[in-house]
Amino acid sequence: MTADLGPLVDRLAELERTHTELEAQLADPAVAGDHARYREIAKQHAHVAQITDVAGRWRAALDDAAAARELAEESQDADHDAFLAEAEQHEARAAELAEELRRLLIPPDPQDHKDVIVEIRAGAGGDEAGLFAGELQRMYQRFAESRGWRVEDVSVSEQGVGGVKEATFQVSGDHVYSVLKHESGVHRVQRVPVTESSGRIHTSTASVAVMPEAEDVDVELDPNDVRLDTFRSSGPGGQSVNTTDSAVRLTHVPTGIVVSSQDQKSQLQNRERAMRVLRARLLADEQQRVAAERAEERAAQIGSGDRSEKIRTYNFPQRRVTDHRINLTVHNLEEVLAGQLDELVGALAEEEQRRRLAALAEQAPASQ
Repeated sequence: MTADLGPLVDRLAELERTHTELEAQLADPAVAGDHARYREIAKQHAHVAQITDVAGRWRAALDDAAAARELAEESQDADHDAFLAEAEQHEARAAELAEELRRLLIPPDPQDHKDVIVEIRAGAGGDEAGLFAGELQRMYQRFAESRGWRVEDVSVSEQGVGGVKEATFQVSGDHVYSVLKHESGVHRVQRVPVTESSGRIHTSTASVAVMPEAEDVDVELDPNDVRLDTFRSSGPGGQSVNTTDSAVRLTHVPTGIVVSSQDQKSQLQNRERAMRVLRARLLADEQQRVAAERAEERAAQIGSGDRSEKIRTYNFPQRRVTDHRINLTVHNLEEVLAGQLDELVGALAEEEQRRRLAALAEQAPASQ
């Protein structure tokens, strides 16, 4: 019975014990009288109860399949075939439930539920790289809108005609980081630039950084380590030049990280938004440091997330998009740039699940 879940059996048993303990705590009058504690325990209980419910149905399906096969062995002719068909139906259902249990039992990334800060920077390629960076910005914002997420610009530095030197924006919604986290890295475009008279294909790049928004408990930030500078912001194309110093630039002195915000009307709003970006940058740097020190954790990730890593190519002549980490190529480049990223992000999420499961299998005792 347990062979279907392999190394996850021990984790399932642990969660079933946790379910019993949480139910006892919810019935405790002392817990019921502490509303904050009760809500937290109830939240944990709901998550664990979902897993134990699926586990119960999985075991029931296996028992029903075994009973039907036993009856098939004891029967003849039509009854034998009917019981055999019933056993196969129960076994198919058990396999479906086992797959659902695998997804539920694999420990999630603790950052998955968070909102994100996205930074896009033009790389090699001059004006063409800036145009590509602007296309990536619009691609992610359209994708976010299609998911019902909220997008708020933090800062945009324009480059050339319609290009973007650097763009920073926040995406808020349900489990945003879990969907977008694999987009970090260098994106490469191959096409004939509008300014290219000879028709030669050029290669340009833009880097994308997707950072989980940091909470106060995630990052220790001493206000004395942050230098505040203000300046006048201007609208796109030089329009609506602000007559007050409402734009904000923050410098984290110990690390040299600089962030700015100029899209809000007041200095206070820009300062708050810049602080959110700074916290996210510091958290991302700390995560990279820990990952570098713990090489074994990389087995549960796709790529290194390093900005120098070329993760995806957008080839215009062939209308294809190739993700090099999972060797996936799709031939709907226009739709992808219009925000239809579901196939790509879905495949990356599946690969992450596969690697996490493989990592658990490697950690399991040989007896399992």
